[in-house]
Amino acid sequence: MERFIFSIKESYNELVNKVTWPTWPSLFESTKLVLVASVIITIIIFLMDSVANKGLDVIYTLGGAS
Repeated sequence: MERFIFSIKESYNELVNKVTWPTWPSLFESTKLVLVASVIITIIIFLMDSVANKGLDVIYTLGGAS
C-alpha cells in the first residue's frame, strides 16, 4: 500500500511541478488547427467515398447489362 501512495504522490508532484502546461492562447490555436484539419479530412474522405460509390455503380450497371 505504501508503494501505491508513493506512486500517487510522485504522479501528483510531476503533474504540478514538472509538466509544462500550454497557455490558453496556445491551446486555443491548437484546437482551431485540429478542428480545421478534421473538417478537411472529413471532406476528403467524403469525396473519396462518393467517387468509389459512383465507380461501383458503373461497374455493377455494366455487369448487370451483360
